[in-house]
Amino acid sequence: MKKTILLLGGSAQQIVAIETAKKLGYYTVLCDFLSDNPGQNYADKFYLTSTTDKEAILEVAKKEKIDGILAYASDPAAPTAAYVAEKLGLPGSPYESVEILCNKDKFRKFLEENDFCTPKAKSYISTKEAEKDIKAGVFKFPVIVKPVDSSGSKGVSQIDDAEDCIETLEYAMAFSRGKKIIVEEYVVKYGYQIAGDGLSVNGELVFRYFANDHFNPKCVNPFVPVSASFPYNMPKEVQDKVHNEIQRLISLLNMGTTTYNFDMRIDKDYNVYLMEIAPRDGGNYIPQVIKYATGVDLIEFSVKAAMGEKIEIKGCAEGSGYYAYYAVHSLKDGVLDEIKIADEAKDKIIENHIVKNKGDEIKAFTGANTTLGILIMKFESMEEMLDMMDNSEKWINIITE
Repeated sequence: MKKTILLLGGSAQQIVAIETAKKLGYYTVLCDFLSDNPGQNYADKFYLTSTTDKEAILEVAKKEKIDGILAYASDPAAPTAAYVAEKLGLPGSPYESVEILCNKDKFRKFLEENDFCTPKAKSYISTKEAEKDIKAGVFKFPVIVKPVDSSGSKGVSQIDDAEDCIETLEYAMAFSRGKKIIVEEYVVKYGYQIAGDGLSVNGELVFRYFANDHFNPKCVNPFVPVSASFPYNMPKEVQDKVHNEIQRLISLLNMGTTTYNFDMRIDKDYNVYLMEIAPRDGGNYIPQVIKYATGVDLIEFSVKAAMGEKIEIKGCAEGSGYYAYYAVHSLKDGVLDEIKIADEAKDKIIENHIVKNKGDEIKAFTGANTTLGILIMKFESMEEMLDMMDNSEKWINIITE
């Protein structure tokens, strides 16, 4: 009899986890709160259930007598998976630890209490109280405002002075499921912000592959990455220092066997700031990009980890070649007429996951939910890759009617 895995989330980017689980021989049960999610067409069984409703998901898990649960590439669903796994004695990391990693104010507090480099921060349930502190000079400008429980950089903004900050605070609050925001001082980064994914086995960080985050300052939300390019362009000693800080974190949290998505910075003195360490795979096809570069299949490892299967990997695999994802995006709302890509860029595309077509209504890029699709690309050199990801307007143009 097949073992059963419960998967939380059936978006287009999460289908690969369903397909991988089936390839490995598991019976797949899917939960999603959207009735038109594409994943239901791939899973063996589907429940129209919110992946953030812990008790409802627990009932589905009991009913289906599951052997494992996975929230692939989903921050909001990761605590649900950990909660259900803990309640049913299934493979996973401690629920309390996953909650800390998935909640920005709990994470900042944990980092501060354990002597990690972390910006001064404070959480609020009242935008008026946050405004009061900002105007009273509690923080040094600029400050970043975030919902404590959103993902994909949704609702994130920068405040440069106290005037009219209430609108920015209310904007962030609108994206918080729990109606709570965090205000934190800006960390001046040295070089690129660090992206990438990793894997721990029994609490040991056995694999990580770091990337350079790229942003488009012309976007409505300039804090959403438009690309991650691999490998990270800093020397080994810097990467080892980042590795050691991640390991210290997951050891303190008693994490088990799981994948991670990274969002980190270093300053000019090479101090490491763990901005976000999410206990799940990265979105935007990051695991697929990593597989091209290293041969390591983090999607398969995610499924195996959820099912308690043995994972074998030989140290931190070295990558080869230069790869990136690029989030195709528009700077304004409108109706899509054409996505024009220069011929020299077309030759570098190895996977095209554009989901919008001519005549479709599109939105200005404010988060992962407003992308027009993802391109996976391969380059001849680090210099070429960084230039194309930093200056995408040279090779791609979104034309609206």
